[in-house]
Amino acid sequence: MKSLLHISEKELKSLGIVEWGYTENSIPSSYGKYLNWLDLNQHGSLSYLADERKNKRSDLKNIYPEFESALVFLFSYQETKKWMLDNDHHQVAAYALGFDGIDYHFEVKRRLEVIFNSLSSTHDGIKHFVSLDVQPVLERDLAFRAGLGWFGKNSMLINKKEGSYFIIGSLLLNQKLSLSSPQLDVDHCGQCNKCVEACPTLAINGESRTLEASKCISTFTIETFKDVAPPEGVEKSRGEFFGCDICQDVCPWNRKPLERVKALLNLKKDFLFLKSWFYEMKILELFQLINNMTNRGLKKQLKFTSFDRPGKMGWLKNLKHWIKISTENDS
Repeated sequence: MKSLLHISEKELKSLGIVEWGYTENSIPSSYGKYLNWLDLNQHGSLSYLADERKNKRSDLKNIYPEFESALVFLFSYQETKKWMLDNDHHQVAAYALGFDGIDYHFEVKRRLEVIFNSLSSTHDGIKHFVSLDVQPVLERDLAFRAGLGWFGKNSMLINKKEGSYFIIGSLLLNQKLSLSSPQLDVDHCGQCNKCVEACPTLAINGESRTLEASKCISTFTIETFKDVAPPEGVEKSRGEFFGCDICQDVCPWNRKPLERVKALLNLKKDFLFLKSWFYEMKILELFQLINNMTNRGLKKQLKFTSFDRPGKMGWLKNLKHWIKISTENDS
């Protein structure tokens, strides 16, 4: 990874950044594909992807009219993923235990502000807009335009050197920087279909490189709050009850990045209980613990972590189905 203007490679690495890119192109190349995906109702219950904000995703200037350029960063959680694999732990998605246990929306935004403060010290009048996946931005397309990878068959952005265990965060700027335009990456998936074949719920369409949200384990366990039946095939997975990394874990492009890092689970003091809850505790014990809490108490306990999104009803729904599957498998 190269340095960024006067910001050294060492400083970027200290912020968990494994790669960065630059683009002055505000228009996503995959917007038409995104609209077609919505027309086919592939977004399922993710209504926020199809509301009035869908039109804003056609151009970054719709959310930041002063846009002139974007710096796009890949924030890694590879060390956490390696720790989980070494401990044969698949119950929760690795990103949720990464970033010191803090919800990445808070932590990545903080790190982006650190970068911008460094930029502003040498660029008079520069302003910015922080872009994460909560904004009406096709962030993987933005990273593609910044030369940071290609769209894998599982629809995720894959970087040739760093794989896909990262969160994308961007700074939209009101100035052009003295940086060259990137060379866009080409497809490196070839004939590989490992992610398509590994998905137990058949949620991945490798031909269109899209995901059917209603079949996705991550959608069911994180975004589906009501007590509804899981997608067919979930019983063939590995016990995931918050998110899912299966399609990434089988991706050949994630092998070498993991070989370069050390296994590390680093949690802030206030979040040390996450290891107990989501690694050491049995599912039935966790179910009983959460069942005995109020929704407010649970949200307070999980505040500032990624795990607070489902709420009590969503958590009990997730765990109940795995208890049922485990019971059926034992009988």
